[in-house]
Amino acid sequence: MSSLEELVAGARDDARRRREEVPLETLRTRLGDREGARPFNEALVRPGLSLIAEFKRRSPSAGEVRPGAGVADTVRAYERGGAAALSILTEERQFGGSLHDLRAAREASELPILRKDFVVDPYQLYESAANGADAILLIVGAVRDDELATLYQQARELDLDCLVEVHDEAELERALKIDADVLGINNRNLDDFTVDIETTVRLLTDVPAGKAVVSESGYERGEQLDELERIGVDAVLIGEALMRAEEPEVAVRELTRDEEATREHYLERASEE
Repeated sequence: MSSLEELVAGARDDARRRREEVPLETLRTRLGDREGARPFNEALVRPGLSLIAEFKRRSPSAGEVRPGAGVADTVRAYERGGAAALSILTEERQFGGSLHDLRAAREASELPILRKDFVVDPYQLYESAANGADAILLIVGAVRDDELATLYQQARELDLDCLVEVHDEAELERALKIDADVLGINNRNLDDFTVDIETTVRLLTDVPAGKAVVSESGYERGEQLDELERIGVDAVLIGEALMRAEEPEVAVRELTRDEEATREHYLERASEE
């Protein structure tokens, strides 16, 4: 099986296991105590290029990203640095994430939160909402057309925004069939984990006006983000570059070109030493 097929198969198995541990009716009950959703989609279309800062523990291609990193400290640093939204990777088998990470991020930050996982079962929508997500990732290559349409509709009924992710022209066409509001263009091929940032440039020309576009994977420098803004991308999702940074708060500020805030941060640090 390809890497994506393995990840999807694992996601289906894990969803079945968690459904046995926490029945769907329990999740439905918990939704009654859910706080108001934070507008994820709106955070992406504010003036300038919005930054979605991701918390991830490891990946199949890079291994451990930042051993011992804490969710609360990291997402607070992202928020102070000027991130528009958070992405929390919850896949367990290959990425080491969990729903606990999602809940911890919700408690620590006021930013809207995307649950990043391989969502293939409606049960995952309910557990996303019940555990603090404001939006979910739907990977077009991970599901059939009928599953994609059903998951998208049910997510919206649960007041969850959707980032609908594509990697090639065929997947973009499928995403447009469900009239997705926010399209994610992943520069990473999930079959072999190679990255080509030209993927965003190539697919962007086929995106109709009125759709918000998020570019994902392969970015670590402000100059790259300047180019994304120039060609009309609304937001960028960055994980490993921020997780590996010595000071994630400063890394976010530098990527968003908030030079004044970065300078103030260093002056404050110097006064404390």
